Amino acid sequence: MTNGIDLIDIGANLTHQEFAADLPAVLARAARAGVRRQVVTGADLAGSRHASALASAHPGVLWCTAGVHPHHAAAFSPGDAAQLRELLAPRYVVAVGECGLDYFRDFSPRAAQREAFAAQLAIAAAVGKPVFLHQRDAHQDFVAILAEHRPALAGGVAHCFTGGPRELEAYLALDLSIGVTGWVCDERRGLDLRTAVPRIPADRLMIETDAPYLLPRDLEPRPSSRRNEPKYLAHIAHTVAALRGEPIEALAACTTANAVRFFGL
Repeated sequence: MTNGIDLIDIGANLTHQEFAADLPAVLARAARAGVRRQVVTGADLAGSRHASALASAHPGVLWCTAGVHPHHAAAFSPGDAAQLRELLAPRYVVAVGECGLDYFRDFSPRAAQREAFAAQLAIAAAVGKPVFLHQRDAHQDFVAILAEHRPALAGGVAHCFTGGPRELEAYLALDLSIGVTGWVCDERRGLDLRTAVPRIPADRLMIETDAPYLLPRDLEPRPSSRRNEPKYLAHIAHTVAALRGEPIEALAACTTANAVRFFGL
């Protein structure tokens, strides 16, 4: 463990094929780096079932979300909604999502994305679990839909937040928590986020890797593989702590306490 810190990765895609061959080793490396607990992201029904199986097999180490990413929104049906409700029943399934809007890729028609997003927000309100949120190039519609449902929701976290102060203020006004990834370590694309990070209230901040995606750009020595791993959450935590002018121990304690409270770990 790194300096005795205790970190929680709130967004790791451990069902990804990149981890199929060596997941036990990935979990062991994460634990040695201080990342002893992780929330596995569900992005469609099949992936959510896989995430649930992983969480069930690793009690006290893994939890998961269950939901349908906007990329898969076109296939979301009333039958899928019923299945999603069933998937959300176990205690270790701690949030609805990853759900939201993605107008950058537009892998599903925008109308279908909005419909699936609203349906999952209604499910989250009904089951009393928070939402794990995705938004890319769809800020205005995302905020409008979320604002309509927010009073009934147990909570929400803006997963992989990459925006600047203005976007941050809009999310804070909706009483969202903010998930920060290794995007903050990118001196090219992450400038807006680096400006926003010091402005995130201490009780709203959480950290995540989004592994195997978003390998921190400034890792030294540079890994031979482009695969991101939960073990690199410690590097992200140090970067966030430096930007906020806080000791790493304080940042770790704060973000971990927030994740425990938010997800009910």
